[in-house]
Amino acid sequence: MASRYLAPFIVSWNITKRCNLKCAHCYLDATELAGRAEATTKEARRYIDEIAGLNPHAMLILTGGEPLMRPDIFDISRYAATRGLTVAIGTNGVMLDNGTVRAMKENLVSGVGVSLDSASPAHHDRFRGMAGAWEATVRGMEALRSSGLDFQVQFTVTRENRHEVPAIIKLAEDAGARAVNIFFLVCTGRGSQMTDLTAAEYEETLNCLMAADVERKGSMMVRARCAPHILRIAEEKGAGSPLKFMTSGCIAGRGYLRISPEGFVTPCPYIPVTENSPRLGETTLREICQTDPLLRSLAGPSLNGRCGDCEYAELCGGCRARALATTKDLMGEDNWCEYTPKKTEAKRIMEEKELVWEDAALENLKKVPSFVRPMVKKGIEKYARGNGIERITTEVMEDIRAKMGK
Repeated sequence: MASRYLAPFIVSWNITKRCNLKCAHCYLDATELAGRAEATTKEARRYIDEIAGLNPHAMLILTGGEPLMRPDIFDISRYAATRGLTVAIGTNGVMLDNGTVRAMKENLVSGVGVSLDSASPAHHDRFRGMAGAWEATVRGMEALRSSGLDFQVQFTVTRENRHEVPAIIKLAEDAGARAVNIFFLVCTGRGSQMTDLTAAEYEETLNCLMAADVERKGSMMVRARCAPHILRIAEEKGAGSPLKFMTSGCIAGRGYLRISPEGFVTPCPYIPVTENSPRLGETTLREICQTDPLLRSLAGPSLNGRCGDCEYAELCGGCRARALATTKDLMGEDNWCEYTPKKTEAKRIMEEKELVWEDAALENLKKVPSFVRPMVKKGIEKYARGNGIERITTEVMEDIRAKMGK
């Protein structure tokens, strides 16, 4: 009998290592040159078939490098969408214009993630290694807004820009973004040369993010990425922030996978490829999900250090990639967390009971932008389980909206 495994609901595919920028924090160390082992169009279709075979409703994020530098990017997006996958493109935004955005819509791209690392053009351009990058990206967001194609802003927090979290949230909302993702840097690739936040700065920034989110009352989805500790803060404060429902603990290898430009599979983009990493073409994605020791270890992790002692281990679990990068132990403690475990009763994730969605509630869910719909659905179900609700109705959804201030 085959081993049990969790089919991925999100696959992030670094479809190319080519890039037109040279960002200081790039985990892929991307360049303008094409990788020799990049998947061909034919291979890309085969990978898509394997993803759809595991989960025909998965979200596929085509990223890079800069995915728009692949001449066949829209052939790939269209093929993936026809297989039932929700397709999003992650871009630095420099190549976005009306024609490119039109091609995205014609080739069934559901949403776009646009990276913007400062409200200051000078800082963003310096960070991204190209003069004029900020202006080009902001123009690209206007093209997306004008076309009606949903997009979200991706902001990577560093020591230099962490004070800009409220400004970026406002900029994203004013630009018409459906969501803003606040990424907390994992120092890999070129990013390994950057100075980490201290644990105190990290905690302060998470509290700032929580406050900014509560203040906005859910007018735009705000999410912390690579920062599962936000759940501990929300639990401690009893905050009414949507972050409590729209942010999860570390999902690396637990429904989330990354495919490298060369076809290697890792639990997340920040966990590097090694000589032991499985590779598509040499084995199947199903076989990888069923048997890869790294993925199996993350399915039910036995954590070490403070993470292992922490009562919030099930809710949070720390960032596994950051633990690996800083302690060389995938199950080690995440040293960006300054919390001292109290060794009280563990805070448990609600039992994953099957929930019933009424037809009217499902119709309401369909109104949510498709590329964020899986996360919204997961957040609603998380809220329902946390409140002992077994049947999701339009009234439950309205209750959540009211709590979010919408």
